[in-house]
Amino acid sequence: MADISLHYSSKAPLAGTFTAFNQILETWRRRAQERRELANLDHRTIRDLGLSPSEIRFEANKPFWRL
Repeated sequence: MADISLHYSSKAPLAGTFTAFNQILETWRRRAQERRELANLDHRTIRDLGLSPSEIRFEANKPFWRL
């Protein structure tokens, strides 16, 4: 019968957790910034994008954590 050796490091699971958490925070920051920029668009730019002011308001008013 073969000997099986399992190596476990208590730090390994946390490394991925911190990376994932930082990615989530960066996504939230980016969304918040993009929504602030949307809220500040003028009517001409909104029209050029092919969107309506109500669509812009809807997106800009979403909380940063919502997709």
